Amino acid sequence: MLKAYRYRIYPTTEQKVLLAKSFGCCRWFYNYALNLTNETYKATGKGLSRNEIINKLPELKKEYEWLKYLLSLCNR
Repeated sequence: MLKAYRYRIYPTTEQKVLLAKSFGCCRWFYNYALNLTNETYKATGKGLSRNEIINKLPELKKEYEWLKYLLSLCNR
């Protein structure tokens, strides 16, 4: 038997802003990683591992200050 649970949240205005920022950061990083993987595959014929992509985050954090927010959310 399969079970499913549905939840609905009612965030405050401040929480809506924080959710939008965190989803925006995640979407940006996903697209960045996808593009990086595709370009690496085209150039070398090999893709990137998950660890190689995650290890790029500290470099990106220095380049894009707003990504610090993404890292703080992922570490919670």
